[in-house]
Parts: sequence; structure tokens; C-alpha cells
Amino acid sequence: MFRYRRALLALLLAFPLALAAPGLAHADSPVAMTSGFYVDPHSSPAAWAAANPSDGRAAAIKNNIAAKPMARWFGNWSGTIGTATGAFVGAADAVDKLPVLVAYNIPNRDICGGHSGGGAGSADAYRTWIAAFASGIGSRPAVVILEPDALGDTSCMTPAQIAERNALLNNAIDQFNQKAPNTWVYLDAGNPAWLAAPTMAQHLADAGVRKAHGFSLNVSNYLTTGENTAYGNAINAKLSSSYGYTKPYAIDTSRNGYGSNGAWCNPAGRKLGTPTQLGGGAEMLLWVKTPGESDGNCGVGAGSVAGQFLPEVAYKMVYGY
Repeated sequence: MFRYRRALLALLLAFPLALAAPGLAHADSPVAMTSGFYVDPHSSPAAWAAANPSDGRAAAIKNNIAAKPMARWFGNWSGTIGTATGAFVGAADAVDKLPVLVAYNIPNRDICGGHSGGGAGSADAYRTWIAAFASGIGSRPAVVILEPDALGDTSCMTPAQIAERNALLNNAIDQFNQKAPNTWVYLDAGNPAWLAAPTMAQHLADAGVRKAHGFSLNVSNYLTTGENTAYGNAINAKLSSSYGYTKPYAIDTSRNGYGSNGAWCNPAGRKLGTPTQLGGGAEMLLWVKTPGESDGNCGVGAGSVAGQFLPEVAYKMVYGY
């Protein structure tokens, strides 16, 4: 009890914007149960900077990227998933901070885009995986971004595949609600350049967003916070008129400092965006995609694979060139 009173006091000092966002300062929310967002000491930019201290780019990457709160992504590379999520959330809980996790293992992941293809081998495998993901978090506070691209990347899918995906996302939200009661789940809703807001609102409703805390926008993309705020509000207008509810949303601002140049896969000349915080037009602005990690074998990341850390790309994002 003392810990949560102390954490709530720290919240008022560290997260003043929480008072302007309805629901954020409730004593039973994951925000109020912690004293700030978690900085992952084992992120890819932190690991690179530690391994290359004499590199002329290391200080800029360490101070401007590695020192900021970012999400950690979990997928089929994560080993025993409950152990992996449990260790990450446990490390954050030990220092009274709020971790952000990304669940990225839906079957037929990135089926239309292709650069991040993969995911669980079957629907049953995914149901087992996501249940263990949630169990690893348990009652500790956390934020989860659920399956980036899953609702935007459907143009090449059959109706049966879409129905199966919606069923899996509905079940995933149920698993978090049952097994990780202090986790806020944001079901990913793509970005403003992908689908019209009314279409995305329908996709969200079909995938169970009513049961989730909210939805996420702009994950791994570059569109401005203003563009995403307008899109999020338009989605909520449609959710309200068609389904009778609205939801909070979070925006990935990790790489949107200059906005988009029209390309989504490792475009040149991008810049870091507003660091992770509460408020700022959305309920949260989050660094979901790690700056410097490749989008795939494309653009300034030619020859890389999705998720590979590219120090030169990271360094240039610090300065915007």
C-alpha cells in the first residue's frame, strides 16, 4: 500500500499531464501504479552504444535514443514468451516504472507488406502464445500494443483469414483482461495513410476494441502527431455514431519529427519525434518503434532485415539528416 501511495505522489510530479487526461490518474490504472515510463537498459541502441563506446556516434545515440523510454517487441524470436514478458515487466516493476510491450506474432503477420512476414504457425499456436504473454505480465502494471499492422494489412487476405484474425484479436484482448488486469491494451489501428477512418473503426469494432483500453496509431510510421490526432478523432466519431462508444488512443512518435515524405520503409531524412509522455493530443505519445531499427530491406536500410539496428540511421535521426 505504501508503494502505491508513494507512486501516486510521484505520478503527480513526473506526469503532470495526467491530470488533463480523463482516467489516467485513477489509483487503479497502470499509470498511477508507477512513477514514470520504463527505460530499457537492454534496448538495441543501448546495447550498441555500450559495445561501441569509442564510435563517434555512440554518445548521441546513447543520450538521445537509448536514454528514452521505448517499447520492447515480442514475437517468435523471444523464446519462452511468458518468461520473456515476465522478465521485462519484472525489471520495470522493480524500479517502479511502467513498461511498454508490443505483441507481434499474429499468424500471417505482414502478409501483404511482406518485410516483417512470419508470426505464429497456426491459430492454436497463437492462442497459446498470447495467453502465456499475458500470464507473464500477471498483475503488474504494463501497456501493450497489440499486433501492429494486423487490421491495416488485410487487403490481400480472404474473408476466412480476416474472420480468423478478428477472432484471435478478440481472444487476445480477453486473455489480457483475465490474466493481466493492470495492463492497458491498445489494439493497433494502422495510420492515416492506410485506411479511411470509418473503415478502420469497423475493423476495430470487429476485432474487439470495445473490450480493450484503446487503440494505437502510426506504429513504425512517420506521419505527424497532428495527422494522427485528426485520424484518431475521426475513428472515435465513427465508433460513437455506429457503436455507441469511443476509446483513448496512443500515437507512435518515435520517428515523426519531420512527418512523412510519402515512403514508409526506411525513408531518408527523418527525425526523432516527441519522446514518450502522457498527453500531447492523444492519451499517450509513445516511442513504439525503436529509432534506428530497420523496417526491412529497403530505403536507407538496404541490405538489412526488419528489426536490425542501424547506427548510422539512428545517428542521422537525432539530427534530422
